[in-house]
Amino acid sequence: MSVRVRIPSPLRSLTEGEGEVEAEGASVREMITDLEAKYPGIQERLCDANGDVRRFVNIFVGQEDIRFLGGLDTLIEEGAEVSIIPAIAGGA
Repeated sequence: MSVRVRIPSPLRSLTEGEGEVEAEGASVREMITDLEAKYPGIQERLCDANGDVRRFVNIFVGQEDIRFLGGLDTLIEEGAEVSIIPAIAGGA
């Protein structure tokens, strides 16, 4: 199942500068595995040593944050758009 993945600027060095790439997978976990096969090093930037999504990385399927869905087991429909967004902290 092919999905479009939007890549944030800090990770584009791993995707040859591409801001959007294609990946295969029926779930977010499978999609990340496919991204790792195509762009080595991206999985460790997205997931921690336990295999969970890093605290300061947000992944959206469509408009929904996977943390409020099924996490890495969130299903992805054919042609869906997945966005990887680094969390931004700060303030006064």
